[in-house]
Amino acid sequence: MTTHSCGQRPFLSSLRGAGAALLAAFGLLAAAPAAHAVPSFARQTGAECSACHVGGYGPQLTPYGIKFKLGGYTDSDGKGGKVPLSAMLIGSVTHTAKAQAEAPTAYTKDNNNVTLDEASLFFAGRLSDKLGAFVQATYDGNERNTSLDQMDLRFAHSTELAGKETIFGLSLNNNPGVQDPFNTMPVWGFPYSASPLAFGQGGAASMINGGLEQRVAGLSAYTFWNNSLYAEVGTYRSLSPAMQTKLGLGTADDMGRLSKGSTYWRLAYFRDLKSQAFSAGLFGLNTAIQPDRSTPGSNRYDDVGVDASYQFLGTRKHVATLNTSYIHENQTRDQLVGAGGAEHRKGQLNEFKLNASYTYNQTWGFTAGRFASNGSSDSLLYGDGFANGSPNTSGYILQADWTPWGKEDSWAAPWANLRLGLQYTLYDKYNGAKSNYDGSGRDAKDNDTLYFFVWTSF
Repeated sequence: MTTHSCGQRPFLSSLRGAGAALLAAFGLLAAAPAAHAVPSFARQTGAECSACHVGGYGPQLTPYGIKFKLGGYTDSDGKGGKVPLSAMLIGSVTHTAKAQAEAPTAYTKDNNNVTLDEASLFFAGRLSDKLGAFVQATYDGNERNTSLDQMDLRFAHSTELAGKETIFGLSLNNNPGVQDPFNTMPVWGFPYSASPLAFGQGGAASMINGGLEQRVAGLSAYTFWNNSLYAEVGTYRSLSPAMQTKLGLGTADDMGRLSKGSTYWRLAYFRDLKSQAFSAGLFGLNTAIQPDRSTPGSNRYDDVGVDASYQFLGTRKHVATLNTSYIHENQTRDQLVGAGGAEHRKGQLNEFKLNASYTYNQTWGFTAGRFASNGSSDSLLYGDGFANGSPNTSGYILQADWTPWGKEDSWAAPWANLRLGLQYTLYDKYNGAKSNYDGSGRDAKDNDTLYFFVWTSF
């Protein structure tokens, strides 16, 4: 990390102390998962939810929201008595063009499901002048289990470097990208709410796109200079099966051990022009995973991505955004080839996303998005459920939503927040083909999904 010439030793000392505090806090959270949410941030700062979030609801961040996150979730209105707790509920109706061959979970039907998708408790807010938290524990109504969800514990120190305002910080988190302040990473990307019972964006995804989610713990260091230049680097360790069980995750989906450690990095340029803002950056994840903890052999994944975002904010009556990202992943599948799970030792996977949104008066919103993934064919790795050994999937997502509460003059602000949304996903290709991709007559268009959701937090 770059340091400044004035006050260097006190800063490094406080950095070491913050790291110890974050690790201690993580130990407490592992024993008893806490939680996070936007309304507690609004109560802490005295600002309406639309000050931080585009359209009065998360997770798209405005410039103010970006700086609040970079500052460690510690900004406040100076008034005491704030409890950093919030809750969230998401209920939905999911309909696919053709019923699935089997019900997606033991508690749902093969189509036309009315479900409680999530009930979350959040511990989110300021812990001290330089420490803040964003932690979520979630009850999954479709699988009927509770576990630690997203987590981001932060230390942030503001100073000057070369005469410019500078933030140095640490993030202890459980998902590469969850700590990103620009919210263009896969974990925060559109669609911000999607049916867990439908088909998503295909049967293959890059490692940085949820491959390590919740099953790891990582510590990264970041700096934000002159309100424009951002740099971050961090490393991750896999959680033991015993720890995963304590956190409610179970071991059925244990990814194995990060046998050679991993590195996450991020570079970005950001400009806040008041009535508009934009960012552009690079990011990457390099990791090797030993799937069988008792047997030697690992697979390596090297991801690199580019992303950009633009916001037209104006007077906040008409808000428009544009977000895009592209991820390229190189795979070295030594263990998979040895175990007969892949035909080729080397492979690639690419993911592209583009979406644009318009919001009127922080209330009425419309978003259109395009997603496309493609990669090298492998008849063993992409076997059942894939055509021609190909992971290629593409389609469009359209969403209209209404957010009546979340503004300063809203009913019960900032306690009551509500979004109603109607989303339609249509596929032009799924798992390698437009038609009969699974060998049983199912076409890509059969997966087209209509999703109505009710999303509330308080």
